[in-house]
Amino acid sequence: MRTARLAVPGDAAAIARIYNQGIEDRVATFETEPRTAAQIAAQLTDKGDRFPTVVVERDGAVVAWATAGPYRSRPAYAGVAEHSVYVDRAARGSGAGRLALEALFREYEARGFWKLVSRIFPENTRSLVLHERAGFRVVGTYQRHGKLANEWRDCVIVEKLLGDAAR
Repeated sequence: MRTARLAVPGDAAAIARIYNQGIEDRVATFETEPRTAAQIAAQLTDKGDRFPTVVVERDGAVVAWATAGPYRSRPAYAGVAEHSVYVDRAARGSGAGRLALEALFREYEARGFWKLVSRIFPENTRSLVLHERAGFRVVGTYQRHGKLANEWRDCVIVEKLLGDAAR
């Protein structure tokens, strides 16, 4: 059985393990350096209640997580957050990513957010399909947005409206 809940510092090792899979796969992030549980625990604490992280557990083990952070510092964007979602390799295609996103929607809407955005590598077709099924729309593509392993990478921009903005 899968359940979603807010992450706690005790989840840091599992979150780091899943994130490091994303780094290794080279289709989910521009990051190249693995994260430690201590680094993730510090991030969870630093983000506080305004920008929570959610995890999905299956049989007591964390198999997916999602989080968000500020989109921009200007007050006009206070209700917009940029999110990420990562799923353990063994749980991909199981619905865990969708459950993580749905939990993220609830948590961020409850905190007054009206939009979630993200950038996804075009090669990450699983993530693009996940986001489409979760109600995101493609806004456009940043061309040559950054380099990964000395190669230019594009990013597909997606957004989802929450709460009153979605009605």
